[in-house]
Order: sequence, then structure tokens, then C-alpha cells
Amino acid sequence: MQMLENIFLPGGFKVFRILRNHFQFTDKVVLLIGAGSEMIAEKILNAGAKSVRMIVDDFDSLMNAKLGIKNKNQIDIRIMDFHTTDFSSNEFDLIYAQASISSHNRNKIVKEIKRILKQEGTFCVGELTALTKTYPTFVRDIFGSSEILPLNHDECSKYYRNHGFEIHYEQDLSSSLKNFYENAALELEKITKLLTEQEKSYYKKLLNKISHESNAYLNLGADKYIGLKMLTLKLSGSAS
Repeated sequence: MQMLENIFLPGGFKVFRILRNHFQFTDKVVLLIGAGSEMIAEKILNAGAKSVRMIVDDFDSLMNAKLGIKNKNQIDIRIMDFHTTDFSSNEFDLIYAQASISSHNRNKIVKEIKRILKQEGTFCVGELTALTKTYPTFVRDIFGSSEILPLNHDECSKYYRNHGFEIHYEQDLSSSLKNFYENAALELEKITKLLTEQEKSYYKKLLNKISHESNAYLNLGADKYIGLKMLTLKLSGSAS
């Protein structure tokens, strides 16, 4: 059985919808980075992309993706370390990473993205952020359990400029998190009742992560400290 028609990523489909207004997918070679991106991959394929690839960094996420994807023959899903991929230099027109590189390896991953992105290509990133310079222990624990190293919300643009990108578009999507976590909590309750034991095992990591974060955000006050910033970026010297 497949997961319900939903996307279990902060920002939901909003990041994709905004990108669609700023980017033409037709005949583009696209890479998606991170677990939970299956539905986005399918939407990009349906929007006319020439090639869609997706990478995850562990076996459970690979199994989750293969269970959840419909176009198995058209979307290539592989396991790779995000900071050391097997792709050629200058391979992709678009690289899409929604809440998947906000980690301690961000610097290495961004360096690899610059290598495999075409000179005129676009990098779309959704960054989980810290809304304040300091935050309480339970928020620090949320970031830690999810292996997130958040950028300060107001310094995302500066970070990417310092790493060789020009800002093409930027939007604060922090307000979308409340709706996302409310919907995620409801969907998780439905899904838990519908999944077989084998499927629960496959989805355990993802389900537990969303359940924990939803409770913290909705009930413990994490909404005052956790944000989401979307940026579309061009390599410096190529932005129009």
C-alpha cells in the first residue's frame, strides 16, 4: 500500500508551487535531494522535465521512496552521500532540496551542489532555520535529534552569497509550518491505522520524526523558534 497523497516535508507543496512560478521545467534535467521528496519528483516529471533523479542517504529512505513513488520507471532513485555524489560536473539544470541539507554537512553538500549544477542552472533550497539567536534546550534537542544545524533565519541569504551564489528569489515560509504540522499529525494518525506492520517498519524513521516534531511545534512552543526560508539561487556570475 502506498502512503496517502501528501508530502511529509516542512513547507508541504508550497515550495514547489512557488518554484513553478519562477522556473520552467520543460526538458530540464533535475535532481532532488532528500527523503520525502517523491511527490515533488512526480510533479516535476509531470511538468515536463526531461530527466528526474532523486537521492537519499540511507536504505530505509530508499525503501520508503520506492514504496511511495508511482512512476518507478521514470524517476531514478539512488542512495548516495549528499556531499559526495556519483554525478558528473555541470549535470543538472535544477537541484531541489527541501529541508534536506540543513545539517552539519551543509558546507560540503553545497560545494558538491556547485560542482554538479550547470553554470546557468538553478538551486532551490528550503532551509529549516532558527528564528532567534538563542533557543531553549527542547528546541536544541529537536534540531539535534533530526541532525539539523539551522542557519539563523535572517542570515540565509548571506550564507549562500558567501558560498558563491546569487539570490534569485527568497521567501519566508515560516507561517506554513503550523498548517504543515497540524496536517501531518492528522495524516499520521490515519496512516498508522492503514499501514501494514511491514510498512510501519519501512516508514518508522519518518513517522517518528514527524510525530515528535509536530508535538513540539504545536504543543511545546517550538513555533517561536523554528522557521523555514525558501531560496532559489544561481551560481555567481550566471544570475540574470
